[in-house]
Amino acid sequence: MLKRALSRNGPEVSVPGLGCMGYGQDADRAASVRFFRDAFEAGVTFYDTAEIYGPFRNEEIVGEALAPIRDRVVIATKFGMNIDPETGARGEGLNSRPEHIARAVEGSLRRLRTDRIDLLYQHRVDPDVPMEEVAGAVQRLIGQGKVLHFGLSEPGAPSIRRAHAVQPVAAVQSEYSLWFREIETDVLPVLEDLGIGLVCYAPLGRGFLTGKMAATATFADGDIRSRIPRFDAETRAANAGLVACIGQLAGDRGITPAQIALAWLLTRRPWIVPIPGTRNLARLRENMAAAAVRLDDADMAQIDAAVSAVDILGERYPEDLIRMCAR
Repeated sequence: MLKRALSRNGPEVSVPGLGCMGYGQDADRAASVRFFRDAFEAGVTFYDTAEIYGPFRNEEIVGEALAPIRDRVVIATKFGMNIDPETGARGEGLNSRPEHIARAVEGSLRRLRTDRIDLLYQHRVDPDVPMEEVAGAVQRLIGQGKVLHFGLSEPGAPSIRRAHAVQPVAAVQSEYSLWFREIETDVLPVLEDLGIGLVCYAPLGRGFLTGKMAATATFADGDIRSRIPRFDAETRAANAGLVACIGQLAGDRGITPAQIALAWLLTRRPWIVPIPGTRNLARLRENMAAAAVRLDDADMAQIDAAVSAVDILGERYPEDLIRMCAR
């Protein structure tokens, strides 16, 4: 199992890690607990959750699953959505007020059955709370031993610098894949400059880049893809050329499209860690095997040229969620 340090002073984690968002209210708790433990036996030591997933239920499942192996894994969770820390009731907008962060962390610690959170992200930058106050609140939690490392999810470059000036940021989480590369312009250079790791969610395009999504696939109301313009049936059909391109590149190398997409990310920078989500152990092992794929400069140039020739249509999020990113 390949491991990478998330930053100069950050935790060492398995590559890839495991995105846990898909284990929400509809998840079979016992089956989910077994899967997370099977993932650990297969080599995964990095688990990414958040209070909003469920809400709360995902943290509860992750906590139960990892309690017997707590000291051998790295758990990341997130605060910042406007959730009542006791009831889970969702209010409008965001909430990163320092007093709310403290309450949210107490709830996460309880649900995760742990005395510390290895990596705590602000889920989205709150425009109503100065970043310096957010970073200061997390710094106090680090001083209390309740949090080990600070992270930001979907921030813009200025927010990263402002946070890092108060409390060193260990990792930034962002969507990044062969079909979403906007962070290469502003965010990646800042991470390189400051020595901050990148954790990539949706590295397989929420399943689209694997080539296994049927053209007739539909998504339940609770599935985020039901709201994403890029997953409209007509848009998926228009983007099919990208999947065909990745499939051809993978076939030439005797690997799967998922493995080519993950190997491309891992080759981009030595401090990038993708966290694909899955409930299938065979898929998990397929994803893990991507860490052994070696792509040289010629391979990367060929992949970039082929993918860049495909016009990708559709937004990655609905408008309300796009407004919450890159602040």
